[in-house]
Amino acid sequence: MHSQHPSIHSAAHTLHSPHGRLLDLRRPQVMGILNLTPDSFFAGSRVASEHDLLARAEAMLHAGAAVLDLGAYSTRPGAEDISEAEETHRLLPAVEALRREFPQAFLSADTFRAGVAAAAVHAGADLVNDVGGGTLDPAMFATVGRLRVPYVLMHLRGTPQTMSKLTHYEDDLVLTLLRYFRDGLAALRAVGVVDVLLDPGFGFAKTAAQSHELLRRLPELQALGLPVLAALSRKRMVYGPLGLGPETALNGTTALHMVALQGGAKLLRAHDVAEARQTIQLFANTFPMAE
Repeated sequence: MHSQHPSIHSAAHTLHSPHGRLLDLRRPQVMGILNLTPDSFFAGSRVASEHDLLARAEAMLHAGAAVLDLGAYSTRPGAEDISEAEETHRLLPAVEALRREFPQAFLSADTFRAGVAAAAVHAGADLVNDVGGGTLDPAMFATVGRLRVPYVLMHLRGTPQTMSKLTHYEDDLVLTLLRYFRDGLAALRAVGVVDVLLDPGFGFAKTAAQSHELLRRLPELQALGLPVLAALSRKRMVYGPLGLGPETALNGTTALHMVALQGGAKLLRAHDVAEARQTIQLFANTFPMAE
C-alpha cells in the first residue's frame, strides 16, 4: 500500500433501504445514471420511453451497477426550472416500472424536493440523492428522517440556475465543505437520518479549477467518516481542459474516476457503467489493501 494514499482505507458502510434492500459500500460501487429529462447536458443519457428505460436499466444492472439513479429535473447550469408536478409526473412512473421489473435493484431518486422524494420512496425508491443538500427545500431533512431513507448530502450554493455565479469562496474550499457537511449532518442526525453519503458537488458552484482542486483533496473529506459519492461523469471539468464535449469525455471520465477512487470515493455516479466497473476492478487489483 503506497503511503501517498493513506485515506483509501475506510470503515465498512452499508446503507439500509426502508424497503429492506441493502447497499454494501465496503468496496467501491457504481451508480448508473438514468435521466428522465429532455435537456440533460449529455444527450446520450436521456431516456425516451418506458421501453428505453427498462432496456437501459437492464444493461446497467448487467454491467454491474449497484444503484440506479433516476433524475427528472435537469441540474445542468442554466437548466429550465420545472414544476414539482412535472417532475413527479416524469419520475414516479419510472420508479414504479423499475421496481416492478427489477424488484431487487437499489433505486435512487435524484430530487431536491421533499414532496417528490416522499412520493418516490413510497413508490419503491431506496435512496434520496439531493443536489441541494437540504438547502432548496426546508422540508427535505424532516422528510427523509420520517421516511428513514438513506440520503446523499451534496454541497451546493444557490440553485442550478444561479450556481455558476457563486464560485467565490472566502475561506479554503475544502474547509468550507467540511463545515457545510458538519452542519448538515448535525441537522440530519437530529431528525433521525442514519445512513448518509457525502457528495462534494463537482461542478456545482465550482469552477473547473476548483473541482480539480477538490478532487485532488478528496482524502480530506474522509475525516467525516462517511462514504463519499463522486459524480464526475462527462462533466465540464472533464471535457473542458481537453477541448472536447460531453459526448467524447468517456476516456477523461475514466481517468478522473481512478483519481476519485484513490481519494477514497465509494460510489461512482456514472453514465458508462461497464467502464466505471472496470476502473474499480483495476483499482482493486492495484491497491488490494484499499478496500
